[in-house]
Amino acid sequence: MTRISVLGTGAMGSRMAANLIKAGHAVTVWNRTPEAAASLVSAGARQARTPQEAAAGAEFVMSMVRDDDASREVWLAPGTGALAGMAAGSVIIESSTVTPDWIRELGKHAARQQVALLEAPVSGSLPQAEAAQLIYLAGGEASTLQRCEPVLKAMASAIQHVGPLGTGALVKLATNTLLGVQLTALAELIGMLRRAGADAEQALKAVAATPAWSPVAQRLSGSMLSGNFAPQFPVALIEKDFGYTMRIAGAREAAPTIAAARDVFREAIKRGLGDANMTAVAKLYSPDVPADKG
Repeated sequence: MTRISVLGTGAMGSRMAANLIKAGHAVTVWNRTPEAAASLVSAGARQARTPQEAAAGAEFVMSMVRDDDASREVWLAPGTGALAGMAAGSVIIESSTVTPDWIRELGKHAARQQVALLEAPVSGSLPQAEAAQLIYLAGGEASTLQRCEPVLKAMASAIQHVGPLGTGALVKLATNTLLGVQLTALAELIGMLRRAGADAEQALKAVAATPAWSPVAQRLSGSMLSGNFAPQFPVALIEKDFGYTMRIAGAREAAPTIAAARDVFREAIKRGLGDANMTAVAKLYSPDVPADKG
């Protein structure tokens, strides 16, 4: 029985932790809001008061939090940070969507304490996390990944080793950015089709029969056409990821399409859609979009 701690039991982290429990691992959980971990405790997890307490005695400590700042707090906060509670030879698995710079900095902190780091952000949303069908985009040493594979396989359908530390964050941001650019284009096209008097659903069925259609477009367009904006990947989170991508790209002129797509998400946040699913940006372009069924 492997001792694993999970830091951050929000929508994604709770489902990942639940699959670790189902796989028979000894799981300790911590969340900034303790009540969020109640169902995991009922399923057999132990609850810790701080990240440092959660990390004590764990072979693997996994984090799934919002951003660089939250990750830094979880790992390094004086008196409560998880890294200080980890034993030499244990492993950090950072699954949050963060920047390459922070991952490399965290790697240096971990190395000083003789702790290994695998960055393991995921592709997939709530249904994939629930079904243990996430795709891991792992960065770090091959030997560290090999140690982590039995843990990751309890939550994943595939594990991709994409390169050294920092590369996983880059690939994850590229993945989410490509997703978001497709999403904003679909939202605008649905609005255009409806304003022009076309049956948007029928029109997109025809588009789906062409090579231009991507696998994820069916799910995105279905959400927009039906008005089902129940949060799976909120607007505010994908906008955060676009901000990280633009920070890496540098000037707006270096990534004008990405910058324009980010503007769409920023406008959606201004209009009060930050907590809605990312597909809710359809409301910006299609006045007759169905009422939110989420």
